Amino acid sequence: MIDLRSDTLTSPTEGMRAAMASAEVGDDVYGEDPTVRALEERIAGLFGHEAALFTPTGSLANLLAVRSLVAAGQEVLCEASAHIARAELGAHGALTGLTMRTWIHPRGQIDLDVVGSLLAPDMGPFFVRTAAISVENTHNFAGGAVLPLVELQELRRFADEAGVHVHLDGARIWNAHVATGVPLEQYGAVADAMAVCLSKGLGAPVGSLVLGPADAIAEARVWRKRLGAGMRQVGVLAAAGLYALDHHLDRLADDHEHARLLAEAVGLDPQTVDTNIVVFERADAAAFVGKAAEQGVRIATVGPTTVRLVTHLDITRAGAERAAAILAGL
Repeated sequence: MIDLRSDTLTSPTEGMRAAMASAEVGDDVYGEDPTVRALEERIAGLFGHEAALFTPTGSLANLLAVRSLVAAGQEVLCEASAHIARAELGAHGALTGLTMRTWIHPRGQIDLDVVGSLLAPDMGPFFVRTAAISVENTHNFAGGAVLPLVELQELRRFADEAGVHVHLDGARIWNAHVATGVPLEQYGAVADAMAVCLSKGLGAPVGSLVLGPADAIAEARVWRKRLGAGMRQVGVLAAAGLYALDHHLDRLADDHEHARLLAEAVGLDPQTVDTNIVVFERADAAAFVGKAAEQGVRIATVGPTTVRLVTHLDITRAGAERAAAILAGL
């Protein structure tokens, strides 16, 4: 079975398992796990942020990052199909009391004219105040689309002038970095707070990080514990992230090449695929997914008529070619 449902499906490699088994550990709730500290310091440095905090999930990393910028009763603006709006089960409103408004873009991009029309300044006890604008790079449900650096920098200037914060959901920022060559620090510079994930393209079994100023990360540590996610000897998981950074970053280019191969097989222009996600429309989406599974290819629906394929560490070139032939036949 060739499983293209998500890039979260990977199994740790033998080298990663060895790194996990030999990891030096301590109690991370006390801040005493040396491997976790090494990972947090390395990730913060890569993106030019003061500090970082290891979390078990990307959803929690986003929750903590956005919460550090948006108080209860304030709002965050984001694209309508953003992960924080669509795939985190309403956690931001349910757990931190913020509200959310959205703009729509078929490629998940920033439309500053529309964002500007939505933005609400502080008007006292009359209207909800916009506290932050959130963007996702790469954008999952827009087919792994990359947000151009120049547009992110324009957003940063716009936000500064408007007096609001910027949150970056960088779950797949590694894919954007490999696809464009943009240094990670330049991506980090556009955000007041951001989240990055280790368990998607990088192939770690668990783990994300929230990044930001040192005082915000100290408060995020408290909130992580409050939400039940304090972890003890978690260096065994942080070690997987360190190994992934050393061994699995550059190879993301292979996933992007495989995704373009699959895009062509389902009738898309491969040049429209930026990274490792292929999204296409089928009126018979559920039936199409079922037929693909019968022939040995697992794919997923992400809407009533929308199908998604995601390439990853466990998909070889031969596997991608076999999947492409099956999907083209269907």
